[in-house]
Amino acid sequence: MVALDIDGTTIRHDTSLSPRVRDAIHAHLDAGTHLVFATGRGITGTQIALADVGFNRGITVMCNGAVTASVGGELPDSVTTALPDFLDDDGPVYRLVEAHTFNPRREIEVLSAGLPDDVWYALETLDEPTRVTYPFPADELSGPSRLVSIDELASDQATRLTVRAAKMSAHELLEAVNQLGLRGVEYAVGWSAWMDITPEGVSKASALESVRRRWGIDLAHTVCVGDSGNDVDMLAWAGLGIAMGNAPDYVRDYADAFTDHVDDDGCAAVLESLLP
Repeated sequence: MVALDIDGTTIRHDTSLSPRVRDAIHAHLDAGTHLVFATGRGITGTQIALADVGFNRGITVMCNGAVTASVGGELPDSVTTALPDFLDDDGPVYRLVEAHTFNPRREIEVLSAGLPDDVWYALETLDEPTRVTYPFPADELSGPSRLVSIDELASDQATRLTVRAAKMSAHELLEAVNQLGLRGVEYAVGWSAWMDITPEGVSKASALESVRRRWGIDLAHTVCVGDSGNDVDMLAWAGLGIAMGNAPDYVRDYADAFTDHVDDDGCAAVLESLLP
């Protein structure tokens, strides 16, 4: 079982996909590898990325572990609900395998009181447009959205709350949030000042463990590749955790090994080394 992060691992930060990485992915799919994409992206963002990859059948973990979906019919006996597809194309159907929702009302109150006024917020659910407090750029937030006030942001069916601090560094945002003392949720900051908040106990690692058990795969036979703060749990969880060359030092500390930079096809190097 091989789990790949998407942004900064499978695809470059400019969202382009290397032909070498794509070929390596499809070589594993042809070989029968249990390949899973594990991302912080929401449902629509994941669909867009995996359409570029050409991933039409398998499992994907989204929203940093809050949502696990079957792509194109994988695990047909355990899924029933079709997730929305805002791409309006003939791509594979995404069906819900597992979801963890929560209401981040308290976290929104703490964050909005403690962070600068120019911080943006977005809240995703399973089946409605993303609620945003500011019009996010199209390349930062995929799919339809609805502008709301901070008082209208919370929902009982939230899968992910995103905090975007355009005028702060990733380190500054993480330090500021740590000082606010959030409790009862999981949160991670990526390579930019973009923080995702998910239900307590939910992470890429927890979702991948559930997938591993469904497939009956020995933990020692799992490999994960990632580059950012929301990947540290899965890197530590895997039998072999590999950090990208572009990963910061604190992420590398959780990995067993590291590969080349995303711009130098580090993910492809890992995948190629695992092929017979």
